[in-house]
Amino acid sequence: MKERVASALAESPLNELAVYLLGNVPGLPPIAQSIHILGIAAVMGSIVMVDLRFLGLAVPSQNITEMIRRLLPWTWWALPINLLTGLLFVVARPNRYFYNPVFSWKFSCLVPAVALAFIVFWVNRKRPGFWEASISTRLLGRLIAIISLLLWTGVVLAGRWIAYSD
Repeated sequence: MKERVASALAESPLNELAVYLLGNVPGLPPIAQSIHILGIAAVMGSIVMVDLRFLGLAVPSQNITEMIRRLLPWTWWALPINLLTGLLFVVARPNRYFYNPVFSWKFSCLVPAVALAFIVFWVNRKRPGFWEASISTRLLGRLIAIISLLLWTGVVLAGRWIAYSD
């Protein structure tokens, strides 16, 4: 499956466009990488603060429901930006990424991490106060926070490691 996707991308007009842009637009590679890193900072900042609040390690005076409502929209704005900036590089060199096991590891962490963040956000919107409602929901929130922190740490480590695992 990934062979077909990598091959199709490598032969697509999108590949030619991405290669052209990265090679001919002055400063585009570092600008795209910098925007990608800023997006990572926004995602990590918002997610980690919510996770640390669930664990009782940050801003104990802040209501969890309100914190989720204020911070997770940063995640939802940053993720599409990261998708676009990341796709620029993946489309330009699909074989480098699709055959890199660390790239697979990154997405094996990223998909469930985003799913957990979405579940927390969605539940918070549908049932405000849910995460503070009982001991069992607070424990569930803590479990989600621990898993989330591990997954996002895996995403960041793998993302950084990709450059060194060719």
